Amino acid sequence: MPTQFLNRVDNLNFFVPSFSRVQSKWFLPERGITHFRNNLLFFIFLSFFCACTNEYTPKPRGFFRIDFPAKKYSDYNTGCPFVFQYPDYAIPVNDPDPGAEPCWINIEFPSFKATLHLSYKSLANNKLRSLTEDSRTLAMKHTIKAEEINERPFVTRNGIFGLMYDIKGNTASSVQFYLTDTLHNFIRGSLYFNVTPNADSIAPVAEFINKDIDRFIDTFRWKY
Repeated sequence: MPTQFLNRVDNLNFFVPSFSRVQSKWFLPERGITHFRNNLLFFIFLSFFCACTNEYTPKPRGFFRIDFPAKKYSDYNTGCPFVFQYPDYAIPVNDPDPGAEPCWINIEFPSFKATLHLSYKSLANNKLRSLTEDSRTLAMKHTIKAEEINERPFVTRNGIFGLMYDIKGNTASSVQFYLTDTLHNFIRGSLYFNVTPNADSIAPVAEFINKDIDRFIDTFRWKY
């Protein structure tokens, strides 16, 4: 606190230059001036102390509440060499990309602005090793923004081999995987969100859709 200001406070002539010499309704006796000065100094020091000890506590970031629909599933069984189950709040459509091949399917989640892209390949014209390496390359493209990418191999109850890529961080895709019988068929899946990547805001939706992906994998089987 500047010394000059305190000196001016101590010199009450700065506040009441002529009150002690003028007879009026604003007249302050010497005792009243002393009491006024003591109260003023106490208030100044108290205000200065409170200003130095107050701490700012930031509020945690919040997000809108999401009401998730009940989980009900339907069978997907068309002319493709596989079948699986998908949730009723999702829409399976043929991939509209001009370069899409037969049995390339998009499972769209309109309410969550997300799409599960499915790309099927016959091993009659493709090498399994090449397809698995391509799948790994596509997953690892998210390394720049991903905090970590975990690989998890598995075998389903229907005897289908697969590998899951669990991608953590502010990435457009949070889950990628592939399924194969190692002899005839191969299918790759990747979940993408059509929003600005934000792991915190996407996390509840990603967790909800991940259960649908688990259901997809668990019920997936090849047609022989």
